[in-house]
Amino acid sequence: MHPTTTARRLFELLEPICLVTYFADESGEELAALGHRTYWDGYFAARAAPLGRVPAAVVDAAFYSFADGEVARHIPSAWETVPPEVSFAAWRRGSAASVRRILGDELADSPGLARAADLVTTAATGAPTQGRVLYAGWRTLPVPTDPVTRLWHSATMLREHRGDGHVAALLGARIGGTEAHILSAVEMGIHPPETFGRVHHLPEERLAAVMDGLRERGLVDADGRFTDAGRATKHRIEDLTDELAAAPYDALSADELAELVTELEPITARLVAAGSR
Repeated sequence: MHPTTTARRLFELLEPICLVTYFADESGEELAALGHRTYWDGYFAARAAPLGRVPAAVVDAAFYSFADGEVARHIPSAWETVPPEVSFAAWRRGSAASVRRILGDELADSPGLARAADLVTTAATGAPTQGRVLYAGWRTLPVPTDPVTRLWHSATMLREHRGDGHVAALLGARIGGTEAHILSAVEMGIHPPETFGRVHHLPEERLAAVMDGLRERGLVDADGRFTDAGRATKHRIEDLTDELAAAPYDALSADELAELVTELEPITARLVAAGSR
């Protein structure tokens, strides 16, 4: 299998594991129990925790896609409410509980899941960290011993590795964070794209300026849909993201990669059927 094809296939298989953090209830409930007032307080406190107690500007740079000022509304105040390492532990604990609930004990305790967790961890801990700020932060964390927690932890580590590469691809294409959300909305068929949930709360003048900029560059048409150039640009970004995400899987042999896919397929199928909720 070509490295970029491998990266895309493993992304498809691992993403539903990671998405329980955002779609299921348990991680949010764990964070709220600590005293975080809102979903976003808990989100920033936990997801940014591997970076250490850095200023909001550093979190904003690493996360890339949030509008100006959004990160600063939560960092560092959320860390003053609850220490970052405590928030992260609760986030991970709740996420693992979601995975276990959705899979059921039979699948969660299966030898196949334990083997998948081992292989994903080998990949997740074997790639270079240069230029990968969030991924490098994760690499400083101890890997859990419980197989379900280890699977979520290592899958999310690979997600952040991929995310760091995606940011690099966006920068190379001169696509800003809000622009990236708009292009994703167009690709998903959301119309008008300004109504996409990740950006609809932004000021109308900000969204209008972003749309005008995309039109001036010939990436979307007057109706807010892809031009041929826009579609090609989105495809190039995704292809480069796959290419940049391939390195971790060099740590696995061809037989191990095939085994990983086989072991992940029933896990992913169960999570997809539940909507990772």
